[in-house]
Amino acid sequence: MHSKAMAPEYQGALTKMSVNASLTDVLAEGQRHLKEAELAGSQREVARTGLAVAEAHRRLGNVKDADRAWKASYRAARSAGATGAMAWALWSGGTLARQRGELRLAFRLLRLAADLGKEGGDVVARGYSLAGLAETGRIQGDYRTVAALHEQLLAEARARGEARHTVWALEGIAQIHRNTGSFDTALEMFEEAARLAGDADDRRGRAWALRGMADIISVRDNDPERALGLLSEAELTCRAMKLSSALAYNHKMRANVLYRARRYEEARTVYEQALAEFRAMTEPRGEALARLGLVKSLARLGRDRAATAAELDELRGTLDRIGLLNAREMVDKAYAELGVTPAGGMAAAEGATPPAGGLQ
Repeated sequence: MHSKAMAPEYQGALTKMSVNASLTDVLAEGQRHLKEAELAGSQREVARTGLAVAEAHRRLGNVKDADRAWKASYRAARSAGATGAMAWALWSGGTLARQRGELRLAFRLLRLAADLGKEGGDVVARGYSLAGLAETGRIQGDYRTVAALHEQLLAEARARGEARHTVWALEGIAQIHRNTGSFDTALEMFEEAARLAGDADDRRGRAWALRGMADIISVRDNDPERALGLLSEAELTCRAMKLSSALAYNHKMRANVLYRARRYEEARTVYEQALAEFRAMTEPRGEALARLGLVKSLARLGRDRAATAAELDELRGTLDRIGLLNAREMVDKAYAELGVTPAGGMAAAEGATPPAGGLQ
């Protein structure tokens, strides 16, 4: 039996805030209580309320403000000798690093967070930090290394009845299955995540699950209208809660669905929208994936092959620097799909059949 979804990152005076609260409301409340804590001279409370401020800024795409906020939270926690609060601040910093495409830094901060969570006896901080490590590895494309950790965290979350963490783990494992071609299993897990998130009133988790379902239904069932309907439902939640990153990824997936349906002009427009959103929040992974979709759409609309090849070359270099193995493989497949030859002479089959699943 799972409880209603909670937001353990909303701490101190913000513990009663709903997991579904608008991020602008979380930010306003966090900043208000942070000022009160600073005036009262309570470093422990500064650390706790500062964490919510950092997370609200991060999810709103305010990268510089989020960076300052998590570091201030960590300094306050260290000053107070609050090991658990230090772990939470590092978790926030590691999550921000992953969002910014700084994967090495993300791994380092999240490992430190997990260690401090264990040292301080904060089981939830440790669990969230381990989950962050698993997600960073999954995003990187290192499925073999992180699949077992995802399964472990899913079992622990189910045992404790933590709905929100269970939903996260289900979605992570589902994404691994999707990326390795096990579409049926992936869809079942996304559907379970959506049901559980709905029962637990975890609107953010449900929005991400609906996005995953739409992806599979588009790829496996070739049913763009149903997929677009699910994305429209998820978009309502993203807008209501001001989930900037989730909304941008929703739009990128909408463009993917349109591209797969060969509605290339519509796909181009939505990729451009998603690209602008990712750039506004300095999210290089999303930006690179939206650029890839835009390159492919423009190629289908008649863009010069040399220009297409040049941009794919640049994208491949960008993804190499970030360390996104799975996304880099998608670029490699795009050469063959579009019938262009990359710099360096890597083979690209003229008129090759597009890879199963297309864009992610």
